[in-house]
Amino acid sequence: MSQQQVAVPTPRQGEGGVLMEVEGLKVHFPIYRGIIFDRVVGHVRAVDGVDLTVRRGETYGLVGESGCGKSTLGRALLRLNPVTEGSVRFDGVELAGLKGEPLRAMRKRMQMIFQDPMASLDPRQNVESILTEGLIAHGIGRTRAERREKIIDTLDAVGLPRWSLSRYPHEFSGGQRQRIGIARALVLGPDLIIADEPVSALDVSIQAQVINLLEQLQDSLGLTYIVIAHDLAVVRHISDTIGVMYLGTLVEEAPSDSLYAEPLHPYTRSLMSAVPVPDPVVEDSREQILLVGDLPSPSNPPPGCRFHTRCPWKQPTRCDTERPPLVEARPGHKVACHWVEEIARGQIDRKVISPTTVQQDNGTAPAAG
Repeated sequence: MSQQQVAVPTPRQGEGGVLMEVEGLKVHFPIYRGIIFDRVVGHVRAVDGVDLTVRRGETYGLVGESGCGKSTLGRALLRLNPVTEGSVRFDGVELAGLKGEPLRAMRKRMQMIFQDPMASLDPRQNVESILTEGLIAHGIGRTRAERREKIIDTLDAVGLPRWSLSRYPHEFSGGQRQRIGIARALVLGPDLIIADEPVSALDVSIQAQVINLLEQLQDSLGLTYIVIAHDLAVVRHISDTIGVMYLGTLVEEAPSDSLYAEPLHPYTRSLMSAVPVPDPVVEDSREQILLVGDLPSPSNPPPGCRFHTRCPWKQPTRCDTERPPLVEARPGHKVACHWVEEIARGQIDRKVISPTTVQQDNGTAPAAG
């Protein structure tokens, strides 16, 4: 078997067609309280109404600060987290009602790369055993020799030597372990790979190697990626479309070049302003937007716009009572903000928000001292 035969997905809708479509997705986790009899006293709204579309062959980047629901969303798309409400269609098939063999067949086509390669690999298994596990579970390969041949071809594809088969995870470097994680996802021949912070645990020099590997595999095998990350530079390099999440919702979605050229949502603007520019002249002259306060609790999100408690452009009444929908403000550029046009034209001044203001807006008392 040649390297080109490894995990080559069979096109089903034609290049560029919609591969995954998500509508109104919610993932709520119950909060229990009680000593003898647990009772539900609330819910953590980790994902609270997300719509997105991923086209075949593209890379969809998902960014946002820690706790915004990115990883929960990624796991829910694969049915690893239970979906409270909403629709997830993969290649035209609704995943919500699937069970047993139909769900297993779909999961074979959707795989995941995890953030920490050491934690996601069983230290008691060698590489051959780790990669064989999925093949056996999905009935791929009639004999051990067939499965071994597929594994060797996959190792070649991710740049690992064949002697890796008998080695254990602790015998590899961090970058090599992540390549094993990529091989584990790739060996099943998926159409879609969800990569959850795939390079955040690696050194900067190794990050570039792994990103280049993912791009090479995408070009040669026609893969579709959803890349979850908080590093805006990584997401910009690898993504075709970027969605920005805040407190369980998408606040902006646009092609990568459009988003970085003109971020429209106040939250996206604040994220962009935190990324340093190599040119010291540009760095000194550009707008700095510093957010104060912490992300509000997903168990008690603010009413109205989720971002209004930290937004420098907040306007009274409408922002704190009416939740803005995600609508197209420019061709292909969607934003969830009531005042996006006024902010873009400079018709609304940016305010200075203090930590005390944020605490009061969140319904908490100012910190002592």
